Parts: sequence; C-alpha cells; structure tokens
Amino acid sequence: MRWSRTVVAAGLGVALRVALVGLGTAPSPAMADEAVKIGEINSYTGLPAFTLPYRNGWQMAVEEINEAGGVLGGRPIEVVSRDDDGKPEDAVRAATELLDNEKVVALAGTYFSHIGLAVADFALHHKILFIASEPLTDALTWDKGNRYTFRLRPNTYTQAAMLVEEAAKLPARRWATVAPNYEYGESAVASFKQLLKAKRPDVEFVAEQWPVQGRIDAGPVVQALAAAKPDAIFNVTFGADLAKFVREGSIRGLFDDRSVVSLLTAEPEYLDPLKAEAPEGWIVTGYPWDQIQTPAHQTFLDAYRKKFGEAPRLGSVVGYTTFKAIAAAINKAGSTDSDKLAEAMRGLSVASPFGDITFRPGDHQSTMGAFVGRLAVKDGHGVMVDWRYDDGAAYLPPDDVAAARRPKD
Repeated sequence: MRWSRTVVAAGLGVALRVALVGLGTAPSPAMADEAVKIGEINSYTGLPAFTLPYRNGWQMAVEEINEAGGVLGGRPIEVVSRDDDGKPEDAVRAATELLDNEKVVALAGTYFSHIGLAVADFALHHKILFIASEPLTDALTWDKGNRYTFRLRPNTYTQAAMLVEEAAKLPARRWATVAPNYEYGESAVASFKQLLKAKRPDVEFVAEQWPVQGRIDAGPVVQALAAAKPDAIFNVTFGADLAKFVREGSIRGLFDDRSVVSLLTAEPEYLDPLKAEAPEGWIVTGYPWDQIQTPAHQTFLDAYRKKFGEAPRLGSVVGYTTFKAIAAAINKAGSTDSDKLAEAMRGLSVASPFGDITFRPGDHQSTMGAFVGRLAVKDGHGVMVDWRYDDGAAYLPPDDVAAARRPKD
C-alpha cells in the first residue's frame, strides 16, 4: 500500500510553508498537535490520468486554505494520503490505518464506485465523515447512503438525465449499451434506460456489452454491437478502454450513420489521448476548460496554470472543490467531532470553479453540474462544441424523494 503525507501550513502573519514529507518523516510535534488531519484515499497508480490532476487540485486548495488562516481560528489542514491500488480491501485497510494511527478527523477521495461504497461502509461503522469526491454510482448517496457519507460529483442518474435530454430528441428507437462490468457501469446503464424510457416509451434496448474494466477486448465488443443493428449506442467506457473502443469501432464502421451518447468522454483526461481520433458528433459530458468565461472559473484556471504550468483536468476541479468543502464544513461545525461535521455538511453551500454548489440535506448529494455538448476535431484534437452547463439541482429528483430511497440513519 503506497502512501504519502502532505503538510501545507501557514500561520497568521507567517509566510506560506509547504512541505511534502516522505515515508518515515513526521511533522514537528507543534505542527502535529495543531494541524487538523484529513485522510485521503485514491487510485493514484490505477488511474493516474484523473487522480494526479485531482491531487494537484486538492493540494492547491489546501495551500489556499492554510494561507488564508486555516480552519478553526488558525489551525492548518494536513492531508495524509494513501493509494488504494484500485482495490476495495486496500482502501479499507488504508482507512483503518488513517483512523487508528494518524487520527484523521475525516476521510476524502476515492475514484471507482465499488471502492467508494467500501469506504462509505467503513465511515458508517466507524462514525467518521467521508466526502466521496468522484465515485458516481447512485447507490452511494441513495440505496446505500448513510449519515456520514457525502458526494461531490453529479451521480450517474444526474449525468444520464442530462444526456437523455438530448438522446430523446434523436430519431433512434433501437439502442445498445456498452459499459464496464462493475458498479459504476451498471448504475449508469440502469439510470439511462429508466430515464430514456420515461421520455420515449417507444425505444427498446437490443444489446448490452459488459467488458471488464481496464481489459476491454474491443474487437468482439464492437462486432456484437454491430450485429444487433442498433440505431444508437450509449457508451460508458472511459480511459484506455474508451480509446480501444473508439479505434476499433471507427475501423469497423460501427459509428457510421449511428448516434452515440457517451458519459465522461469529453473530460480532458479521456479526450486528450484520442487526439484526431476523437469521434465527431458524439453527444457527451465533459469539461471545456478553455472555453468557460465565468469569473470563478477564470480565477481557478489562472491560479492552476500559474502553479502547475499546465491546464486543469476535471479531476483538478474535483480535488480542489472537495477540500474547499471540507474546510467549510469544519468551520461551520466549529469542531472536528464527526457528528457535528456530518450535521454541518447537510445543506452546506460551497463556492466552486463551476459556481456555488450545495450538499442537499436529504440525500447528501451535491448539486454540482456537468457540461453537455458534442465532440468535434479542431487542429488535430478533440474538443467540445455546442456545449452548455447543466446545474445538477435541475436534474436530481426532489430532495425528499431521493431521501426516501436511503436507509434510515
């Protein structure tokens, strides 16, 4: 299990001090007594395209928080980070070590949905706040939600609802789906089917493909989809699997005269590697970082590029906003007590690069939205065009309806 400790500290009237402390090195006793420790867990080696920009984002947020005086009247935030290696059991072991040995007051992070669910269950049983930054499965805050778990990113239901708004306008009646065979893929397909059928009762789903995450055999997948003769395809693959699917599908003509609606595809983490192979015309969710003109995003963009010398990815925004939310919750609670922190998170509003978001009190889901548009290729690179930002609050079911899907706290 890989791990690191990041300490970012600044006292009032004292210059910003940043130390990345390696294995076996601890902060000074004064710092250890004073700092508020947050445990962070993610799949850094398993999905670096997303998680490394995510880490940049939260490091920048923590520096800003501490430079502004920290939390609780001057205490700096210290982040102790662990790599879960893409395995739920490693994530739970990391959470146990962070809680027992590092005495963290909250947990944050995770990428894969099944890992997020495992850490959420740990948080419930150990009564510690967990802000799941990325896992998208609906179950995290609904069917398996709990008092101590909150989620930042818009869930699969929300993003599927945004895509369905466009999918329902297509003449397509016969649909096929392709998604990774774990919690995220299953949740995304279920939500898309439910929502599309509600808007278009005439549609039918004629084929499903469930490749193993990270190990897609694209040839047989594309062949099976083509054999079903769908009018349109809903795609949920991402990362290296997406690149293989796009390449094989393009070679075999799967996308010729056929609409594709695709989750996550225009996020720079997954779009940039496609370069000129980006499939034009796909309806997608993503992050057109270079086209967003709002003051909040411009401030974030300028600071990020100045610090890291590169453009942000969606993971950068997610990491940044996650830790801004943690600091806001600590200050609102006036305490690091888990129950007080959980109560402070309910209804908490936080400024993000995408605008203000709120963690709904009924289901603990944030109202962060997503960008929806189409893919095009310009100057040899895939870009989003004709995009819009959809506020998550407009696509989530009413708070009380969602709350009814949750177990009793």
